[in-house]
Amino acid sequence: MAASMKQATGGVEETAAEEEPRVLEPGAAPFGNFPHYSRFHPPEQRLRLLPPELLRRLFPQSPETRPILGLDVGCNSGDLSVALYKHFLSLHDGETCSDASRELHLLCCDIDPVLVERAEKECPFPDGLTFITLDFMNHRTRKVLLSSFLSQFGRSVFDIGFCMSITMWIHLNHGDQGLWEFLAHLSSLCRYLLVEPQPWKCYRAAARRLRKLGLHDFDHFRSLAIRGDMANQIVQILTQDHGMELVCCFGNTSWDRSLLLFRAKQATETHPIPESLIEEGKERNRIRFWRQ
Repeated sequence: MAASMKQATGGVEETAAEEEPRVLEPGAAPFGNFPHYSRFHPPEQRLRLLPPELLRRLFPQSPETRPILGLDVGCNSGDLSVALYKHFLSLHDGETCSDASRELHLLCCDIDPVLVERAEKECPFPDGLTFITLDFMNHRTRKVLLSSFLSQFGRSVFDIGFCMSITMWIHLNHGDQGLWEFLAHLSSLCRYLLVEPQPWKCYRAAARRLRKLGLHDFDHFRSLAIRGDMANQIVQILTQDHGMELVCCFGNTSWDRSLLLFRAKQATETHPIPESLIEEGKERNRIRFWRQ
């Protein structure tokens, strides 16, 4: 999935990555913008871990909470975005719902305009999913585009953010400070966060693939101080530095990545996670909860 790179727009520096040919060798996407990401990490692996009723339980039906607004950062060509939309609304293949966009609306962003264009063309729910090209690490552009979207619904924050296999690409391209700032931005924009961090072995594999192809190594890879157990590192940053609490881990995908749900601490009293969801998760042995 695509994370962030410098663009030659809005006065931002041009990068050599823009000169790379569009057809990439396997693994030669230094910003995570793989053209066929879902072929090797299919959405079903995440969906099987997530309760379909999760959003309805977190945000009970009321005029003030509809539509539920979600932010999907690094949406690639939209396969996972669409799959999450269908999953949380319990829609089956080929099924549409005229009320779906009034229930849930996702803003999906990616750095790669080619991938975003494909997502727009292939999206079966154009009223419920909005795709935009966005370098999330560009503060000015991010503020303008996200504020414009939220203002359409009279909101100032998203109900939930999805950060699925993005943290490594931010980290490799922007360093420790960039990862910290990325998580700070997300935590300030979303009441809940669902994060799927890449483990450290993925960092080494990404760097090795670039070297094997004769490409430049990641600028920050060898100087990163934040390393090791990346899921735990991200938990520490979000909980100790950015005012969030870890609600649960939904388990691990077959490629050994955790799905971690966080919420802003100020949302705890007004929107507590339902005890029924906690109990059902324990019974199914699908959700592991940490009590702080």
